[in-house]
Amino acid sequence: MASNANSQRSPLDDQTVLVSHDRLFKIDQLRALNIGKYVPLPQLVAVGDQSSGKSSLLETLTQIPFPRGQELCTRYATQITHRRDNMSFIGISIIPGPQASAEHRENLESFFRQVGNTAQLQAEFPAILDEVNSRMGIRTASNPAGKHTFSEDVLKIEKCGPDEDYLTVIDVPGIFRTTTEGITTESDKKMVRDMVINYIKDPRTIILAVLPANVDVATQEILALAEHYDKAGERTLGVLTKSDLLTERSAKASVCALVLGHRKPLKLGYYIVRNRGGDDDDADSDLAKREDMFRQQPWCDLPAERVGVTALRQCLQGLLGEITDQAFPLIQTQLRDMLAETQRSLDFLGASRKTSQEQRQYLATIAGRFQELVRAALDGDYSKSRAFEDGNLRLITMIVQLTEWFDRTFRKSSHTYLFVKQKGLDEDDADPEEPQKISDINTSLYPELKRLLCNDWTISPPVHGIMTWIGSIHNDFRGISLGTVSPVMLASAFRGQSVKWELIAKQYVSLVIMAVHQFIMKGLENVCNCPIVRQRLAAALLSRLLTTYEGALKQAMLLVEIETQRKPYTLNHYFNSNMQKVRGLKMKDQLAPHAEAIQRTPNEAPLYVRLENVSSVVENKGNAEYAREEIHDTLRAYYKVASKRFVDYVYYQAVDHCLLTGPENPLLLFSEKWVLGLDDGKLASISGENQQTTIRRAKLEKKVQDLKEAIEIL
Repeated sequence: MASNANSQRSPLDDQTVLVSHDRLFKIDQLRALNIGKYVPLPQLVAVGDQSSGKSSLLETLTQIPFPRGQELCTRYATQITHRRDNMSFIGISIIPGPQASAEHRENLESFFRQVGNTAQLQAEFPAILDEVNSRMGIRTASNPAGKHTFSEDVLKIEKCGPDEDYLTVIDVPGIFRTTTEGITTESDKKMVRDMVINYIKDPRTIILAVLPANVDVATQEILALAEHYDKAGERTLGVLTKSDLLTERSAKASVCALVLGHRKPLKLGYYIVRNRGGDDDDADSDLAKREDMFRQQPWCDLPAERVGVTALRQCLQGLLGEITDQAFPLIQTQLRDMLAETQRSLDFLGASRKTSQEQRQYLATIAGRFQELVRAALDGDYSKSRAFEDGNLRLITMIVQLTEWFDRTFRKSSHTYLFVKQKGLDEDDADPEEPQKISDINTSLYPELKRLLCNDWTISPPVHGIMTWIGSIHNDFRGISLGTVSPVMLASAFRGQSVKWELIAKQYVSLVIMAVHQFIMKGLENVCNCPIVRQRLAAALLSRLLTTYEGALKQAMLLVEIETQRKPYTLNHYFNSNMQKVRGLKMKDQLAPHAEAIQRTPNEAPLYVRLENVSSVVENKGNAEYAREEIHDTLRAYYKVASKRFVDYVYYQAVDHCLLTGPENPLLLFSEKWVLGLDDGKLASISGENQQTTIRRAKLEKKVQDLKEAIEIL
């Protein structure tokens, strides 16, 4: 035969490639763990159409004597491994498919057979394969109860001995175009095709495309599939079988053109072999005799390293070692990265929640984290958690903003009428200002609060005409008296002047309730990763939350009633101080027109008023006018005292006590104490895992276990 004259790449051309038997063995261990479903593993996969000569090729290549005519190994993938070992034996086991159930997996993994040599295997192989088919559930003549024609499980045959060179080849069922009635179906055809694709699509798979030489390669579906998934043609190696069936010179020339790279070139090239015949009993005894044909024309002109099973075997050993050494470091990195990511996903689910104890511990842990968040939010210690990067969780800051809005709005807009301006008094309503901006709260996010909260957010400004209004009150409530201010008149005037207190107080408490509720809902999102548990938890807490919110509103309305529906009264000395100050300023204003300077230097000259003028100022008022002014001045002084008192009480009692710090406030509802008080049924309804989570957890736990074992192997 000719020496190597073509330019096709051979893995044996580069003698610097390190073929690590230890690494090859470790990759096979990973394959036995089904790690290939997580990361692509370097592998040689033989694929071809049915009747392509694939089984005969693999028998000659691996020296495993498969039974003739039964096609027992074409219903599932078969992994054939040669490994150097001090002991000579052949071990047969089953690798469960990636979707195998726990029961099926246990049944398959319990199977193992061992024979001493190929002669013993040849004698026992049919019976062994019958049991393999039975365990896999393959329907055959000897196992008519089987449910499947094909299986994703893998038959593993490992041939060990001191003279074995490392090689692993995976044989997958041959694809077929037509179904056989009573044997194969369209579903089977699709399953086999999908199985083939699943193997050859991995970027670390060397595709051994087995092609019968007596059939035009252009019609071979397997080559078309290989071209689709290996577009660059870098990992496809063509193996031409049944060369002995070629009789025409043109057909032989066409095959030689493939091997020489003149037709449909592949970077790994083509190899040509001769299959053993149907009557040949020994795979080795007549190998040299069968391959004598390659000493004849036109085969003798082909490169020697491209002809025959021995050359092919050497090529495959080199290829497998090369791709394994190239991929090994990256596989280690991928497995570690995948383990870290899978562990994060598992941690995201939280602890297992199958038993009541696990459920209680899980929920109590969440409650503890929530209460830590509450304490930090009320203390304004936002450095405690990154959760506070969300401004909606900065609860005490929002409460301060809302309370400042309440105070300012109350001072500027809570009275119905503007009081008469008095020079020298601090007037809250003298120069109206824009209301302080408060944090935006989207009420549409919380429809459960719609029935409860204030739905009127307009506040009318105070109007002029207070003296006319007081005059009408005076006329309506006049009785026989000596002209002093009637408590009834003052009470009526105060009620009229404070009618907006209820609305403003309800607005304020409603805003605080929304802020608290928003904090609770977003806080639960922060401490509980499971959306289903969050929904259940929110539903379980909602009734009690609404009760506390209603309590806060009721307390605010109680304060409104106490302040506005009772007779005005205060012990605060500030009231008398205001009254005296108003009277003094009023007297000063009335006497000012009568004041005269003692000297002609008005800048510093003291002023004096004649006594007769003082008398006239005091005496020139009628009873009605005097009463109206007294009502106004008394109302003004008392309103200042009462409004400041009311604002403080609404904050301390309705907001701080009922919503923030009191023993029954809503922020304390979801606590470890509450969790410990739940009965098992209620606990399970909140924190029990649903089927979807249980399945996902099991998959993640299995994946973590597999990846840890894989990393330990590597």
